[in-house]
Amino acid sequence: MNHTAVLVGECVDGLKIRPGGVYLDGTLGRGGHAREIARRVSGGLVVAIDRDADAISEASEALAEYKERITFVQGNFRDSAKILNSLRIDFVDGMLFDLGISSPQLDNAERGFSYMNNAKLDMRMDRRDELTAFEAVNNWTQERLRKIFYEYGEERYSASIARAIAIKRETAPIETTFDLNEVIVSAMPPQARREAQHPSKRCFQALRIAVNDELGSISALLEAAPSILATGGRICVISFHSLEDRIVKRAFTAHATGCKCPKDFPICVCGNKPKMKLITRKPIVPNEEEVLNNPRARSAKLRIAEKI
Repeated sequence: MNHTAVLVGECVDGLKIRPGGVYLDGTLGRGGHAREIARRVSGGLVVAIDRDADAISEASEALAEYKERITFVQGNFRDSAKILNSLRIDFVDGMLFDLGISSPQLDNAERGFSYMNNAKLDMRMDRRDELTAFEAVNNWTQERLRKIFYEYGEERYSASIARAIAIKRETAPIETTFDLNEVIVSAMPPQARREAQHPSKRCFQALRIAVNDELGSISALLEAAPSILATGGRICVISFHSLEDRIVKRAFTAHATGCKCPKDFPICVCGNKPKMKLITRKPIVPNEEEVLNNPRARSAKLRIAEKI
């Protein structure tokens, strides 16, 4: 399946792109957002980052007409400051981060992201990383797995699923996506197996988030964002999961609040000043037409903030 970028128009508008500016797309994917940014920065530059080498390769071909305007980098967006420093770029005029997993990754059976295809348990966005889903499932403690399934997947049967995994791996490793799916389903009551949502969806999502330290990467990036943006520069973040959106909302609010003194202090003594202002008090979501054309956009939420 081809990957369709979400909320493209809203992101382009939110970034307030100007010709000659420097912009960072920290989640290149298949280049849907980067293309629209590159179209508008004649004389400028787009730094396009992705953890996935396949995404870099495919997007660089798809965006060949803009090759003079785009610099492709394989890396983690949490390292945006280091990447920009290596390119001798002090500040950018705007940043975009689409936190959703790209459709080609999900649909590529060999990557091990999906319970719909049988493959080795992998789930690494960057295949240079050492930690795989196989290692997590077979070596992490039962309690650690339970916590991950509950916190990252909001799986209400997390305890029984983690227990079933621990029992199964005592006799033989859980090696493939179908092996894991079988264990997950076997640990759930009959009524849960009949729900509209696939019974393994939440656990597979949770494992992917944990293996790639997705939430840690988001927090690190958002902490560094004000130091990367030029004054008046904007950051757009699209999230697809409540945990992601909560992290983005809190980070933006903290940057916009400044003062960290307790509320009962009569005056500010910490001296922290606001670094950003909120452009979106509430997240922007896809309209009905976009959701109809791209069902995977249904849970997308876009938040925007500006460096002051």
